[in-house]
Amino acid sequence: MVSARLVKLLAKVKKSSRKACVSISLAKKGLMQVAYGKSGSSCWSETSLIQIMVSASRFRPKTQGYSQRVGMFLYDDDSHTCYFNPNAFETSDQYYLVGALLGLAIYNSTILDVALPPFAYRKLLAATPTPTTTSPVPTVSTRGHMTYTLKDLAEYRPTLAAGLQQMLDYDGDVETTYCRDFVASVERYGTVTDVPLCPGGAKKPVTNANRHEFVELYVRYLLDTAVARQFEPFKRGFFTVCAGNALSLFRAEEIELLVRGSDEALDIDSLRAVAVYENWRSANPPHNLIPSPADTVPVIQWFWDFFGSADPQDQRKLLSFITGSDRIPAVGATNLILRIQAGGDGTGRAGDNDNERFPVARTCFNMLVLWPYSSRQQLQEKLWRAVLESEGFGLK
Repeated sequence: MVSARLVKLLAKVKKSSRKACVSISLAKKGLMQVAYGKSGSSCWSETSLIQIMVSASRFRPKTQGYSQRVGMFLYDDDSHTCYFNPNAFETSDQYYLVGALLGLAIYNSTILDVALPPFAYRKLLAATPTPTTTSPVPTVSTRGHMTYTLKDLAEYRPTLAAGLQQMLDYDGDVETTYCRDFVASVERYGTVTDVPLCPGGAKKPVTNANRHEFVELYVRYLLDTAVARQFEPFKRGFFTVCAGNALSLFRAEEIELLVRGSDEALDIDSLRAVAVYENWRSANPPHNLIPSPADTVPVIQWFWDFFGSADPQDQRKLLSFITGSDRIPAVGATNLILRIQAGGDGTGRAGDNDNERFPVARTCFNMLVLWPYSSRQQLQEKLWRAVLESEGFGLK
């Protein structure tokens, strides 16, 4: 169910953000320059610009000779989440832009497949600027202080967190068994270096008496100190767009919900109720548009039957194929309008073997192009193969 509180708070954020219209316009202008280039024309929507720019910061493959990934974010295979890369080559301006893009996603109710761990949203909310002037530009001072725990680390790197918990629970002699000092061993492009967690940390052994202090410093280093250079411009970019007091009224999980969308069970009937249909024409001259194609065109009916009868996991795969995300907007499924378009001239005459073509998804516009398939089975085979053998936007 959609939270009425969330809808009201989102409206307040958008109203407050209008005061930062100059900053928003500059961010949008930057997006347009990247998308349009010199040609001055593009078929991309604002939604697609946000998706493309954020997914452009995905991880690069491992470089030969290095075990460290060198993208803007690091992905953990156990938690399936990503976090700031402390050793990234990218500049502060690029992290500022990604933060602004996340703010624009909230402002424009755009879902992004950005799998930040939940504590990252608590960290962002704790950094909410304190308004000290009438300027829309965020100030340096912040409202809260973030406390990092082993539970936070487990949301991002569960294997490492489990190992540290074992140290805390160990009944024997920690110093002789673990042989650890107050340092964090960090791999940077193939070279492992020890970073002291406190003054004199390289010569301070971890013992039964101070192991809790070690874990606390180690967690804070990984989640805060090591990524300060990346997080500071990121949060400035975010709060440049999402300005105002309204944001402070949100809970961290609500911010995540606005960015990533809801993972609640899909309501196919609600999606069907608000879907729109384009280019569906009569096969007889003068080939006028069909008034209610959803009620009369078999291909459309087969599609919705297939969508509704699929298991929940397959429904999400299909939704991701069409929209670029397997989630629905935080404010409800009725705010996600799918556009079902007839391929070719729309008459369904299957010219040039159109019925042998695969469905086409235009995630920029939440659009699915269907062809005049001759049977329900043919539609399902073509559509499912297109879903399984496609690759969309994502951050990994």
